[in-house]
Amino acid sequence: MTTDDYAKDVLVSPEWVTDRLDEIQSDDPDYRLVEVDVDTEAYDEAHAPGAIGFNWETQLQDPTTRDILDKEDFETLLGNHGISDDSTVIIYGDNSNWFASYTYWQFKYYGHDDVRLLNGARDYWLDNDYPVTDEVPEYSTVEYEARGPFESIRAYRDDVDHAIDQDLPLVDVRSPEEFSGEILAPPGLNETAQRGGHIPGASNISWADTVNDDGTFKSAEELESIYADYDIDGSETTVAYCRIGERSSIAWFALHELLGYDEVVNYDGSWTEWGNLVGAPIETGGAD
Repeated sequence: MTTDDYAKDVLVSPEWVTDRLDEIQSDDPDYRLVEVDVDTEAYDEAHAPGAIGFNWETQLQDPTTRDILDKEDFETLLGNHGISDDSTVIIYGDNSNWFASYTYWQFKYYGHDDVRLLNGARDYWLDNDYPVTDEVPEYSTVEYEARGPFESIRAYRDDVDHAIDQDLPLVDVRSPEEFSGEILAPPGLNETAQRGGHIPGASNISWADTVNDDGTFKSAEELESIYADYDIDGSETTVAYCRIGERSSIAWFALHELLGYDEVVNYDGSWTEWGNLVGAPIETGGAD
């Protein structure tokens, strides 16, 4: 599991984590390991030793506004869990790091310098018999001072309008059935939009195309080739979106962090917002 060919040193292997478990479990905030999922049931059952469990739905966004945490709430959440702005934070979770990637993006939005993703995510850790526990760690509260927000990695509805007008690359990472408008959400998840379809001009490049069968990220060469097939090479601002912004964070991570394409933004409003906007242009049907 090599990461030598990526643009940034932002992926860590399970071995890298196990070699640092003593430091991770220390009350010293130099290292913190965080598991992020849509709920904490899996975390409660078993997680990597020393890992903090965050519920994406209730702790990492405002459930009333369906927006990311504001700066003060972000600082409070992290400081209360023993994470300082100087900590090396390693994040992982279910579904090949869906919500972990979103959290990584949120950390970068607020200017955290040293944050990494665990390559292979939770499933890889469990499938390969790395150590687990059901003990919930308790760390001393520390001060956390966020920088930012850095809006250069985030897209809003006006940015999407601009991308449509300027024919900039739009990456829809949802399933073909969601992209075409056949369904509004992945099976088993709540529908969150009035209309189905996709943003005009978007390319349907699934988040799953960026990872291997074991959940680890594909090589930089493979990723570059995948996006090049859709004329995405980092030369123009690229907007990634999905349904609620978590799957698109994987595409943002692959493009911005692993390939080093600077002009990549995550539209975290995604289809939940766009599919409910009165008058917003929508296309239906499959990819060309």
